[in-house]
Amino acid sequence: MPPRKVANNVQRLREDQLLSKAELARRAGVSSLTIDRIEAGKECRLETKRKIILGLGLSLAERRRVFGRGRTG
Repeated sequence: MPPRKVANNVQRLREDQLLSKAELARRAGVSSLTIDRIEAGKECRLETKRKIILGLGLSLAERRRVFGRGRTG
């Protein structure tokens, strides 16, 4: 069974801020490959989600803007 795709708004929010994947990765303290995988709908750890939310300049209270109603804490 193929891995489940996870809907998120990371790419849209990143592009709205005119950020490259590399810049968001730098801000979030993760690799560009991690940003690629998340934007492609792959699962990631809760800590990685937290880093990306903060890397986008958002508060953790705004997590649903980024990752929807899934298990984001």
